[in-house]
Amino acid sequence: MKIKYFKWPIFISLLLLVAFVQYSAPDAYAEDSIKIVIDGKRIKPDVDPYISNDRTLVPIRIIAEELDSVVEWDNDNRAVHISKEDVHILLRIDSYLVEYTNDNETTHTIIDVAPQITGDRTFVPIRLISNALGVGIEWDNDERAVYVDSSESSEVTNFFDVEISSIKAGQTITGTTELYTRIINDAPKGAKEIKYLLLDRDTAKGFVIAGGSSINSPYEWVPAMEDNGQKVLVSAFYDAKGNFLVGDSIPVTVKIDPQIELKGITEGQLITDYSVPLSTNLNFSASYVKYEMINPDNGAYYISPGVDPEQSFTMIPVMEDNGNMSVRVIAYDTKGNAYHGEYVNIGIDVDRYLYLGGVKQGQSIDGSVTLLAQRNFNVTDTEYIMVDNATGEETLMFKSGYGSYSWFPGPEDAGSKNLYVRVKDTAGNTHISSRVTVNVTGTPKLLLQGVGPGQVLTQAAELNIKTNVKLDSIKYILTNARTGKEIVISEKNIAVIIPEEGDDGSWSLRAEGIYGGKTIISEEVKFTIYTGQLYSAKPVIEKDLYLDLVSELAVNTRKFTGMSASLQVAQAILETGWGQSVPVDKYEGRFSYNLFGIKGEGTNGSVTSNTWEEYNGVAFRIDAEFRAYNNEKESWQDHKDLLLLRERYAPFREVMYDSTKGAWALKRCGYATDSQYAIKLIDIINRYDLKGLDEVTI
Repeated sequence: MKIKYFKWPIFISLLLLVAFVQYSAPDAYAEDSIKIVIDGKRIKPDVDPYISNDRTLVPIRIIAEELDSVVEWDNDNRAVHISKEDVHILLRIDSYLVEYTNDNETTHTIIDVAPQITGDRTFVPIRLISNALGVGIEWDNDERAVYVDSSESSEVTNFFDVEISSIKAGQTITGTTELYTRIINDAPKGAKEIKYLLLDRDTAKGFVIAGGSSINSPYEWVPAMEDNGQKVLVSAFYDAKGNFLVGDSIPVTVKIDPQIELKGITEGQLITDYSVPLSTNLNFSASYVKYEMINPDNGAYYISPGVDPEQSFTMIPVMEDNGNMSVRVIAYDTKGNAYHGEYVNIGIDVDRYLYLGGVKQGQSIDGSVTLLAQRNFNVTDTEYIMVDNATGEETLMFKSGYGSYSWFPGPEDAGSKNLYVRVKDTAGNTHISSRVTVNVTGTPKLLLQGVGPGQVLTQAAELNIKTNVKLDSIKYILTNARTGKEIVISEKNIAVIIPEEGDDGSWSLRAEGIYGGKTIISEEVKFTIYTGQLYSAKPVIEKDLYLDLVSELAVNTRKFTGMSASLQVAQAILETGWGQSVPVDKYEGRFSYNLFGIKGEGTNGSVTSNTWEEYNGVAFRIDAEFRAYNNEKESWQDHKDLLLLRERYAPFREVMYDSTKGAWALKRCGYATDSQYAIKLIDIINRYDLKGLDEVTI
């Protein structure tokens, strides 16, 4: 059994909470009441001891008074201070953590039953008396009596056969630390999860810093800068319902001196590669990092956007970088404070490259392609050139300062062609790429733009065409899917569809052009016209009430799953614009209660809303089904199940207790495509001080 390092004098006040409301003691005892006997004297509490969960609990005040202790009640913090001479004991209602101070040495222990208030009196387990006072305590089951003997001395012992063994009490934590709890005998019965909590010594509140379902495994803890200070580290085992079973605690000091190591390059290295993956090694948990690059020769400066601290960043040197370069990492904490790594000084000596992108050697081209000058130097002029392999004739297809070229070769371009790009650098020197041989079919084609497949047209739409020939004529033809009737709506290059009442239903559209006496027909695009009433997204609640609504849902979820409540709330804020833009069925007006913008079928089916697609280079909206629920709780439950049950979110579940790590894990798991999604969530958490929603105790 683990023994703490000091003994308590027999006169120390009971490590028990006290209530201050005074009652007159009854003149007689109930026959079945539990007796309290101190040094042979039976005392008369106004509220009887009782047995709860096989533990005998006794009131503190009357015992403390008998032992001449000073007891003070802190109503604001629901805490009891018990002291005598140089000994002080701190208890908190409903908290398993007890603090002992003797001769200015403070330690903590985890008890098996938290102090609780019954009949306006504070009760604690009798074993706590022995630990607190260093006195003898004995339970006589036959007599239903608690005997306290101040002539006996006892040591403060652990309540449980588990101990944090990977670090020592009082250890200073300076960076990444392994956490391991040794189970001395058998594993706690019913234990399904272990959590490590880092608690503030003054408040006994803090945050989960590690944990998981593998109770016999070590866990890695990467402290955050906000963890700095005097703390209590707690390991706690829980059953499947989240009930505390056993645990251990030790005092630690977190003192992070930020260490930021740039990986991927070394001091004095000469870089000749066209791309260099960079990463960083930190001794603390950062919200995000940026990579800063400075050319001391010409003063050129670049800093990356905020990126995932656990992912790599690719540096792409260009010709203008040749020479000296200084690179460093800047890490940011949740408050936005910047911590700068040391500069790594390197040399850049990359060879110039220029090649034509967008096509491959030997490719057969039967449509539109986008040509791009791939290069690693700055240019002032860019020319895309085609060479006829049969005649040797060169054609300048497109010229600009820089940028791509959309090439849609026609019949006149048919045959074997060589393509290349010619550029002029900032010094006026000309550079030419190698040639790419392609085979152009030159088939006359007509592409329809303005309406896409599956689109629901609710307002006027401008139509256009993209073609690789010069048409003699053009017309746009609408076909009613129900009647088969065709309507020519325009014979000009640009046309407009204006939906009118009575046009509702399924249609198709095609364009027909005449070229060389032959008809060219575009793809038939099927769409729907709707002229009825449309409904748009609506608020789920007033904006100023939304935070309270989602905070309650999030905290309840955290209590049962361990998932960061602040992260849940930030997602709900970001996805719905503070609850003011929740999907509604655009045709029926039925409200979805969908707080996370999840597509598919929910507990109340789905609602039809909009999403974006692209057709022939033009973006358009199409209908999409979003999950519908009967209330906000069902939406919250579904979001929870999505993250806890889907295999793709397994990496998220490993860090879901931490809002920062969880935000980046969601991004890596593909929850959102926005490259700044994690940073947006972290910013919301910090800006609106949501971190407190994740606060826990033991």
